[in-house]
Amino acid sequence: MAVRIRLRRMGAKKRPYYRLVVADSRTARDGAYIEALGSYDPIANPAQIKIDSEKAIRWLKRGAQPSDTARRLLEKSGVFDMLKAENADSTDQGE
Repeated sequence: MAVRIRLRRMGAKKRPYYRLVVADSRTARDGAYIEALGSYDPIANPAQIKIDSEKAIRWLKRGAQPSDTARRLLEKSGVFDMLKAENADSTDQGE
């Protein structure tokens, strides 16, 4: 099963609101998902990004592949920096 981290569209017509979710890559965009990781409101000024970084890091370590937009949001929220720091700490302890 190929697992992806991607955006699930919520909200009303012409008022998008997205939920960052972990889902099987074969399911529909707004279909079933495994776990919700956060939310993204592009209409707010500035855009609001709320992500549970611990859950996101756990799924990235398990091999979940983020979509292009999800990757950009994870980078903005600093999840990849935290993941790199966590990996650097684990390699330092191994020596």
